Amino acid sequence: LKEQGKQLIKIDKWFPSTKTCSNCGSVKEVGLSERTYQCTCGLSLNRDYNSALNIKKEGIRLLSSAA
Repeated sequence: LKEQGKQLIKIDKWFPSTKTCSNCGSVKEVGLSERTYQCTCGLSLNRDYNSALNIKKEGIRLLSSAA
């Protein structure tokens, strides 16, 4: 990663990335069989994509707080 000018940021393994809305931040329980994350704010995304957005946001937050 260093050669590519990148950095690895580790987030807490218990971070609720699949339960958190990547748009408004609300948290709700999501069953394993649910493949689409739907929030009361109107967001409707693939569950894995929503989780990836949350992980990216958390990594950026951790990186900025370490500076």
